[in-house]
Amino acid sequence: MIRKIHPLVLSVLILSVVSMNLLANKELFRTDWIALDCGFILSWIPFLIMDAICKAFGGKTAAAVSLLAIGINLAVFGIFKLVSLAPGMWGAYYDTGSVEVNDALNRTIGGSSWIVLASAMAMSVSSVTNSAINISVSKLLRKDTYATFAIRSFVSTVISQFIDNFIFAVTVSVTLFGWSMKQALVCSATAALFELAMEIIFSGFGYKLSEKLKQ
Repeated sequence: MIRKIHPLVLSVLILSVVSMNLLANKELFRTDWIALDCGFILSWIPFLIMDAICKAFGGKTAAAVSLLAIGINLAVFGIFKLVSLAPGMWGAYYDTGSVEVNDALNRTIGGSSWIVLASAMAMSVSSVTNSAINISVSKLLRKDTYATFAIRSFVSTVISQFIDNFIFAVTVSVTLFGWSMKQALVCSATAALFELAMEIIFSGFGYKLSEKLKQ
């Protein structure tokens, strides 16, 4: 599986999964009915790469690679957690002289185990769903063109991203932060549409990537 995929493609996939979980610690914007974190800036990248891998090598390979990325993300989180518990000060402490800043960085880097595990669970389910839908749609379309790639990618992405967002919202936002189910649904749908828009913009790149992977 690893040998089939170009190292750069695999590296970008893993790095985007790890980075989006770090960026999720910062709020992008919030209103009374929706809140988005900065993780959404990168969250479409793994799904675009998975769609390209799905077209080139099949759904099982795409799902397996995404689960590998999730596993590495959990390992990285474990290292960050240990670093946050280790003695010593971050560079920002020497810039500001503030212990509160140092403690805030430890909390950000160390994160919440429950939130990270919820994110991993949500992405695991959505990744497998994305691959299954992508392959199912491709069997209906049959032809192998950019148009069919776009259709199977758009359909699988919007459904799987909604599932990803909704599982996370119910597990974390509703349970820990007191969101209503309506807020969870609206936020999940809105974020999925944003991620779909990014997939649409970069679908041409995704198609070219799938062709390169085949070669």
